[in-house]
Amino acid sequence: MKTCPRWLRTAAVLATLSLGAVATQAQEIVVSAAASLTNAFQEVGKAFEKSQPGAKVTFNFAASGALLAQMTQGAPVDVFASADQETMNRAVTAKLIADGTRVDFAQNTLVLIVPATATATPQRLGDLTGDAYKRISTGTPASVPVGRYTMEAVQQAGLTAALEPKWIYGESVRQVLNYVARGEVDAGFVYRTDAMIERDKAKIALTVPTSTPVTYPIAELAASKNAASAKSFIAFVRGAEGQEILARYGFSKP
Repeated sequence: MKTCPRWLRTAAVLATLSLGAVATQAQEIVVSAAASLTNAFQEVGKAFEKSQPGAKVTFNFAASGALLAQMTQGAPVDVFASADQETMNRAVTAKLIADGTRVDFAQNTLVLIVPATATATPQRLGDLTGDAYKRISTGTPASVPVGRYTMEAVQQAGLTAALEPKWIYGESVRQVLNYVARGEVDAGFVYRTDAMIERDKAKIALTVPTSTPVTYPIAELAASKNAASAKSFIAFVRGAEGQEILARYGFSKP
């Protein structure tokens, strides 16, 4: 019986290992997601990896506008999850999104919060014009979706001019939450899901109606090198287990 030359056996082993490495790498994806998704998506990511041995998810959390700027500049991203439709629209216009992959997966609510130690609690938006509320925070409207939702609500209430001198802008909704939790501002606009994280340091004063629903779209990037894994992650987020995790963190179905 002829035996296989050692060099050929070695080459075969190296080829197998190489293919295995490529397969593992192909399951690694980078997900850029809105800051408000941080806690929920971290758990979603662990569940996804558990459901698909060999899968690896790396998250990049920031304000949706900041994430868009990173992707526009060539940041290697496989999946983008935004806290608003406008930012995703910009990504589509910039041809960053793979055709036919954009879908909504969650919904949220805008709320007004105050420090847990606050002696005064606003009953309506108009109360923010009072002297008890000298510093009010929300996200920078140009890049942070919660800031745009806030300004829309404030405009509808006819309070734009009255509140203009009071704004302290945050680079993300989580920064706004921290400002309120630390008592650095008198009130702040965040999502209900964010307020739930700091229940001992901040309390919800009221729910703020928005004419534009706070919905979250997710999509695969056109430049993704791991399209199959990106699609699998999006499907998991929208599936029963992903939706159950999101619900535990206060998100509702779109």
